[in-house]
Amino acid sequence: MSRIYTRNGDDGRTSLLGKGRMPKHAARMEALGDLDEASAGIGLVRAQNTDPQIAELLKAVQRDLYSLMTEVATCPENAERIRALEAQRVEWLESQIEAITADVAIPAEFILPGDSLPGATLALARAIVRRAERRVAGLLDSGEVRNKVLLHYLNRLSSLCFALELSENAKAGKPTSLAKDK
Repeated sequence: MSRIYTRNGDDGRTSLLGKGRMPKHAARMEALGDLDEASAGIGLVRAQNTDPQIAELLKAVQRDLYSLMTEVATCPENAERIRALEAQRVEWLESQIEAITADVAIPAEFILPGDSLPGATLALARAIVRRAERRVAGLLDSGEVRNKVLLHYLNRLSSLCFALELSENAKAGKPTSLAKDK
């Protein structure tokens, strides 16, 4: 039986896809950690979900996140050859958001997470996606990553999580709480 550990990272450095190693605390590695956490958050939502269509949607999102992670993890010499995520996936997300928001009221104000368990887990996933988005924005600004579609995808993904949160609250028969008490 093979081991699941390699000891290669015991020096505080890790490998990129291609040649080269970098510190585990580097901005690129922080972004990868946030993307991994975003996928885990989406997985938590998927595990609680009872709607097979939503479960498949979330599984597709997780696969997209792994593609996105591949692109972020690729060394600069190979970056032009690896284009893991294209604009069509952003358009696909937009179509999913449109379908979901056709059936829910969108508040004109900020909301408080926690009106339903599925909605709360979606709010948590959205917050993690937003952090990953900020990290990827930093990589784009520094030139470490060049594909702006990655940022567009993460921005839409946070919107998808928000739309699903509203939908889940409605399915649970719970009105979405607004941040300001009226």
